[in-house]
Amino acid sequence: MDGIINIYKEKGYTSHDVVAKMRGILHTRKIGHTGTLDPDATGVLPVCIGQATKLVELLTDHDKVYQAEMTLGIVTDTQDISGKVLYQADDEARKGLDDDQIRQAIMHFIGPYQQIPPMYSALKVNGRKLVDLARQGIVIERQPREVYVYDIEIISISLPKVVLRAHVSKGTYIRTLIHDIGQVLQVGACMSSLQRIRVAQFQLADSISLFELQTRVQQDRLFEVVCSLEQFFADYPKYQIQKQWERFLLNGNEILPEMLIGLPQTNDVLWDKGCESMQTTHFPSKAVIYDTQNQLKGFYDFDEIKKRYCPIKMFLSPNTGK
Repeated sequence: MDGIINIYKEKGYTSHDVVAKMRGILHTRKIGHTGTLDPDATGVLPVCIGQATKLVELLTDHDKVYQAEMTLGIVTDTQDISGKVLYQADDEARKGLDDDQIRQAIMHFIGPYQQIPPMYSALKVNGRKLVDLARQGIVIERQPREVYVYDIEIISISLPKVVLRAHVSKGTYIRTLIHDIGQVLQVGACMSSLQRIRVAQFQLADSISLFELQTRVQQDRLFEVVCSLEQFFADYPKYQIQKQWERFLLNGNEILPEMLIGLPQTNDVLWDKGCESMQTTHFPSKAVIYDTQNQLKGFYDFDEIKKRYCPIKMFLSPNTGK
């Protein structure tokens, strides 16, 4: 089986728990999740199976959408409601906030943003996870990292609770974003709930629970919920290798545009004699390439300097080169 299943991660499970249970349900070891969700968080967790595990990195790096509840007036060591309370604002300070102040503070974070990763995270410093150090009471200096907040929608304000939906880049910690909003408002804040709404094209409405997955396997209806490699790359240009150049594709080599069916041919491309430079109006920056049997074999990036397609991910059968 090669494909992606959009799992709804329920509260209480770690992302690793989901993978372990799916290995038992699907009877396969080659499974990988595409971005850790804390045990208390719920929502979209795309899980890759078989050859699709090569897509884990691509999906992990993709932008995401979350819906979160922020509780104003409380600061914890984990930056969420489950942590040890480090500070609690008095009622007067919280009541002094109005909706416009809150909106202004939240919208301040839209755009590029220097975020300091939380101590309670899986990031490693000198080979050690920050969370392991934090559990020992050790706090170390962390360098800020640039993340990007594409948009924030405020769903509701009912103090001390604020519900918001955030569209963010990879590597963005929502609980840290909420903590930082609290700092701007000078009353502190922590995250009291989190749900992931979207990862790439995978939406919450289309996700299924582990129980539903088990049921579909028993009913022999698993195919209904598996996103194939072809479906995942549906929005990218599709090209087929010409027969005489197929060995280049199956060996994972770089591919020249003239080796492909569907790209501009010699009348559209001017080659300089004695070198590999090329002048052309446009080539798609990324494309998927199929073999002569119309099987998807690679995801490629067009190198503007070399004027050729270079492999990003290859989907060749183990030990066969096919």
